[in-house]
Parts: sequence; C-alpha cells; structure tokens
Amino acid sequence: MKIFILCIGKTHSSYLKEGIGIYLDRLKHYAKVEYLELPDVPNKGLLPEALKQKEGELIMKHLKADDLLFLLDEKGEEFSSREFALLLQKRMNSGLKQMVLVIGGAFGFSKEVYQRAEGKISFSRMTFSHEMIRLLLTEQLYRGFSILKGEGYHHD
Repeated sequence: MKIFILCIGKTHSSYLKEGIGIYLDRLKHYAKVEYLELPDVPNKGLLPEALKQKEGELIMKHLKADDLLFLLDEKGEEFSSREFALLLQKRMNSGLKQMVLVIGGAFGFSKEVYQRAEGKISFSRMTFSHEMIRLLLTEQLYRGFSILKGEGYHHD
C-alpha cells in the first residue's frame, strides 16, 4: 500500500521541514510514501467558503477513483498509536493501493472533500498548526509501522 500525504500550503519552519524529512526517510523501510505540499490558494478577499472550495478543487485533482481518503480534522476520530497502527494494518490487508491523508487549510475542507472522505482523524482535542501536524503525522506513521513490525521504537 502506498501512502500519499497531501498538504495545503508550504512548510516554512526549517525545524519542521527537517523533522518531516527525517520521518519520511525512516518510512522508506516500511512503505512507499509520497509527500506533497500544494501551494496556498491566493485568498485576497475570499470568504472562507470560497477558499475551502478552491482548496477542495486542488485536493480533488490529486485523487484517484480507488484512493481511500482520510482527512486530518479537529472533529475526527482520535486514535491511540496502537489503534492507528491497526488502522494501517487493516487497510494494507484489504489490498488497498493508496491511502491518502490530507492536511487542509485553516478553515477545513469543502463539502465535496468531506463527502469523498472515508473518515476523519484527529490527533488531539487541542489545535495544532497545519505545519506542525505534518511532523506529527509523519512521526505517527513511522511509529505505527514500527509497532506493526514489533520494533522497539514504541514503548507501552
């Protein structure tokens, strides 16, 4: 199974870029992972709904018909690291070709993107910056695969 991480906007902080790079490199041992940052949509005078619509169009252009889409969303389901690992295992066992994880813009997702999604994932009831959640996602993917392989990275 391939994992495709799709983000709206660039990562500007060098320490976050470095951390994301470290975990993407570690993930190569477990799965094919593609990481793509889409450019911010120019929002001069756009209302949030119009901005979400334009971002949604960008996201939808990158999806294939058989992709399984999960959105990182504050109203999503929360998982422990072990539960997240089991979600990955279940999807791999199903013969899924590609799982897409999307980190959207500041206002969430368009109605079309929400309708297309299989589910929503929340990392916490707290709010994190869109740049920071990229690092947390890549780390949790690495942790999840290391749990599945029985390696010592994760400790209970």
